[in-house]
Amino acid sequence: MFSFLKPNPIKQLQKSYESLTTRAFKAQRNGDIRTYSLLTEEAEAVKAKIEAIEAERC
Repeated sequence: MFSFLKPNPIKQLQKSYESLTTRAFKAQRNGDIRTYSLLTEEAEAVKAKIEAIEAERC
């Protein structure tokens, strides 16, 4: 009934994904490849969650 009041989980996950990719980019530019790979792995996990939620909605 009040579904418009529920927070959109995709927006929150998208924001997290963008933050992780930005941090990974900065780490790569600074030469910290280990941190870059860890952040990229986390970002890929978040992206998989986003895709799963979008597939569930369709």
